Amino acid sequence: MNLNQIQNVYFIGIGGIGMSALARYFKFIGKQVSGYDKTPSMLTNELIESGIDIHFEDNINLIPSDYYVENTLVIYTPAVPKTHSEWNYFIERNYEVKKRAEVLGIITKDTFCFAVAGTHGKTTTSSILGHILFQSGADVTAFIGGIVENYNSNLIGSGKTVTVVEADEFDRSFLHLHPNIACVTSMDADHLDIYGTSDAIQASFREFASKVEDKNNLFITKELPLDGVQCAINEDAVYKAYNVRIEDGAYVFDVQTPSEIMKDLRFGLPGKHNLMNGLMAIAMAKTFGTPTDSIAKAIASFNGIRRRFSYQIKSENLVYIDDYAHHPTEINAVHQAVRELYPGRKVLAIFQPHLFSRTRDFVDGFAESLSRFDEVFLMDIYPARELPMEGVTSEWLLGKMTNSNKKIVAKEDLLGEIKASDAPIIVTIGAGDLGEMVPSIKKILNENI
Repeated sequence: MNLNQIQNVYFIGIGGIGMSALARYFKFIGKQVSGYDKTPSMLTNELIESGIDIHFEDNINLIPSDYYVENTLVIYTPAVPKTHSEWNYFIERNYEVKKRAEVLGIITKDTFCFAVAGTHGKTTTSSILGHILFQSGADVTAFIGGIVENYNSNLIGSGKTVTVVEADEFDRSFLHLHPNIACVTSMDADHLDIYGTSDAIQASFREFASKVEDKNNLFITKELPLDGVQCAINEDAVYKAYNVRIEDGAYVFDVQTPSEIMKDLRFGLPGKHNLMNGLMAIAMAKTFGTPTDSIAKAIASFNGIRRRFSYQIKSENLVYIDDYAHHPTEINAVHQAVRELYPGRKVLAIFQPHLFSRTRDFVDGFAESLSRFDEVFLMDIYPARELPMEGVTSEWLLGKMTNSNKKIVAKEDLLGEIKASDAPIIVTIGAGDLGEMVPSIKKILNENI
């Protein structure tokens, strides 16, 4: 497929975080862009404000009349059901219809491609890497699965020769990519509704890793069963972060590389998991040839990603943090960071489970990770693309938690319950529509300060 011959790009599921980055990209390079999504959101509002036409009704009459088969590319998300009338309209008329990952593969094939894989840490690592490369003057475009605070966008740069992409394991999408330099941050079991077993997930990651022919260009953590360049914190590795300390709320650390020691790097994202994400980005940028001083300046100026340990309120008496965590490992990382920053203070965690299948597959892990907080408000499961499963409920998860200071809170009651809490540290956690409530939560908490 020749993208130069395409005049129009139509998105089915345009409001997804990865889809919206592609929408921004195609609009930027001069294509006519429009699309459908199920519900309005902050992301769709931002796209509409940028001049992209979006509707929220599955109705073929709302497809622009000048989107002809010979000049239109249709991009869809795997979450779209096969009964979707617009999807069927394009299929029946032989339009060029592709998944987001396939299109990313086409865009990046003729570029120098950095691919960031892993069940956790993809968005943060790719954002840091994109920021480093852009700030150093590289001709880069980075497609990010989150809104990067420095740019208020999920697209960094407008380069044509270098790309940074998240290599998404969902639906084996990352196998469409052609990476020159890559990393794998983690290979935990996830998406078992797609893969079935953790062995199948690991096999898929090994297949992705095999796409990087020169293993000096594949970066991994020490525990992963892959052949690549090892990165570690306070352990022997080819790239090692050490002498780690906290100064004025930020990490300061040194990095041993194969050729030098990078001294006193400053990095503002909390949590050891984020420090590892930063180290991975440093290793990839260094391998690409980015100067040390450019890396140091970029790392210090990186402000984080919306909904990734994102401070909403940060005062002496009240802290409110919002995070996208939707897997037990990610919740543990949030807990570690909060305890490191605010030792001895009461922490209220508000969690919205994401997907019935994920809740079923990791219920014991969720119960264990959530029980570590001082108080827990548990919301109903956000279904996303799924139908309810018998017996898989938030009440079931609540019953497995060992923390007695816990309760189910309905969405309509959440603001009142938060307002009544005496916890000085509050975290909202989850990948569902809880994120849409963040402005309202912030507003009522500010009234209490």
